Amino acid sequence: MLSRRNFLTVAVGVAAAGGLTACAKEDGSSSDSSSGGSKTITLGFSQVGSESGWRSANTDSVKSAAKEAGYKLQFSDAQQKQENQISAIRSYITQKVDVIAFSPVVVTGWDAVLKEAKAAKIPVVLTDRSVETSDDSLFVTLVGSDFTDEGRRAAKILDKVIAKAGLKGPVKIAQLEGTTGAAPAIERAKGFKEVMDAEHKDWKIVVSQTGDFTRAGGKQVMAAFLQSNPDVNVLFAHNDDMAIGAIQSIEAAGKKPGKDILIVSIDGVKDGFVAMSEGKINAIVECNPLLGPQLMDVVKKVKNGETVERWIKTKEGDFMQDQAKDALPTRKY
Repeated sequence: MLSRRNFLTVAVGVAAAGGLTACAKEDGSSSDSSSGGSKTITLGFSQVGSESGWRSANTDSVKSAAKEAGYKLQFSDAQQKQENQISAIRSYITQKVDVIAFSPVVVTGWDAVLKEAKAAKIPVVLTDRSVETSDDSLFVTLVGSDFTDEGRRAAKILDKVIAKAGLKGPVKIAQLEGTTGAAPAIERAKGFKEVMDAEHKDWKIVVSQTGDFTRAGGKQVMAAFLQSNPDVNVLFAHNDDMAIGAIQSIEAAGKKPGKDILIVSIDGVKDGFVAMSEGKINAIVECNPLLGPQLMDVVKKVKNGETVERWIKTKEGDFMQDQAKDALPTRKY
């Protein structure tokens, strides 16, 4: 059974053709349903939005996996607004769906609506991103990747990129952060800084700002970075889309991305691999968006009242399996 797993691999240099997210496609539908008997599971799923290629691939994976499993999927796009997600979850509670799953826009602010779901005896599964709650029993488990470790891997692979490029002297890093308050933004920054502080005293993050995980945000913020800190020689982007946007600003400033400014990002979307094959991105830490099959497996087990592996976040920001029996969601809903 898969609940919380590290799906990471690191790609450096020229990527293999056809990355994982090459299958991503735009789908404007608001809901999916599939044939089935009277016992068909109804899953209410609230997605963050469609801010990046990774997110599009993740949405596609969830929809196709639900269809293959024979579940009725009630899908909503929060457009990166927490209030929209809370509204969607309350709608699912009213509809009396069997299971609710969502990828949280931000980490905090979920206790009230999760308590409503628990009171209605509807189990909740987190996907992709974690939350901070006063009561961990408000959700069943988390299906996703370890963002803190992604940050660590980005720092470690940057060390190899710097050595390969022959960069001498101080390493002046510009950091493009993800959406403020979102788990991947918090944890990727934390993991990167953890390795940087422990192993690289000559590295310094000289400027850091959110690009909201979008290409437009990455382009705009990188342009501002180059105005205020024209001597930055490394860019760490929390996702590929922001890195791709930043490349446009770097080239507009007359600099060569991947040479004058070394670039490391996270995700592994198709356009990211293309940029890497062109030498414009030096390395990518891959984060697999294809979580749909794992999510459907967890949904089935929860609906059947089976024990589900429970993964919790430690105070250090890492994830571990909770072995306490009273923490395992063995109750039937």
